[in-house]
Amino acid sequence: MTLNVGIVGTGIFATDNHLPVIQSISNLRPYAAFNRTESKAHTFAEKAGIDKKDVYQNVEDLLNNKEIDFVDALLPVQSNLDIVRKAVQFNKPIVFEKPIAANLEQAKEIVKIAESTDLPVGILEQWAFFSAIEKLHEILPKIGEVVSFIYKSTGPWNENNKYLATGWRQNPEHIGGFLSDGGVHQLTLLTEVLGEVDSVSGHTKQVREQSGTDDILFSTFKLKSGVIGNFVYGSAFGAMEKSTNFTIYGTNGSIFYDFSPNLPKPTITYQTGSSAQQASQKTVVEIDEVNAIKEEFLNFAKAVEAKDKSLVKVPPRKAFHHLAIVAAALESSQKEGTSVKVVSP
Repeated sequence: MTLNVGIVGTGIFATDNHLPVIQSISNLRPYAAFNRTESKAHTFAEKAGIDKKDVYQNVEDLLNNKEIDFVDALLPVQSNLDIVRKAVQFNKPIVFEKPIAANLEQAKEIVKIAESTDLPVGILEQWAFFSAIEKLHEILPKIGEVVSFIYKSTGPWNENNKYLATGWRQNPEHIGGFLSDGGVHQLTLLTEVLGEVDSVSGHTKQVREQSGTDDILFSTFKLKSGVIGNFVYGSAFGAMEKSTNFTIYGTNGSIFYDFSPNLPKPTITYQTGSSAQQASQKTVVEIDEVNAIKEEFLNFAKAVEAKDKSLVKVPPRKAFHHLAIVAAALESSQKEGTSVKVVSP
């Protein structure tokens, strides 16, 4: 069965990432396009092999096309609630780019809409599909009870970041700006491995005027499991080597997952033993990482084909949690680092 995809928002990420992935999946076909700037939609359609008659000047006409099986939406985050609401009104499954919404009020409404329909609704937080997650779950029992962690993703300011030029990122209407735009990826990975966050104590700061708002976060998390740890995120620093790694400490060993971009492959290094005297030799595992964007589209296509929204890997309720962690960190910073509970929808 071939699924026809209606692409709403045909900018840089749609062209460079979504389109080649959709075209690489045998049962998906880019079928229709909409952009607020019509010329951009036509340019995208030519690259995608979409018929001119299926390039739309308003999104309602696209949604009304009976041949479209699901919608792939890549819009400024403040538009997510509106497109989800419209897609459900037109009985169209929808998958859309992260973060889930501009604020928690909008995110709660998306959760409510998604949970009131049988249609699959998903958020494209592709880091949930990293193959390293399965390997980490396989290794975790070896290190005993998990006690704490350090998650750190830091990098230099990139003046040539092509996404920086988008107006909705330079003047963010969504909470956290780059902290939520990129941070939800990091939080997706963290929570897929160790579980949900209960409370946050943190400090945020704006380093770059171009970010539009605070762009670095240093924080302490307490997870619902009782595990405590540090979470550091930001790519607004001066010259340095970009680094992303995740250390997990247990009563019988530790795990170090390094997926910094300078590495040939991501690696997981672990060591067991309840003390320095009983320490094993280190074991290093190289990860052959998947194309996570492709995996998320395969996942959503499966849910649409089966008409089973429970198959969606990142439904709105899960994505809400990731944005709520950012919201708690921002609130904590405003309160001089006071611990703040992460709210539920």
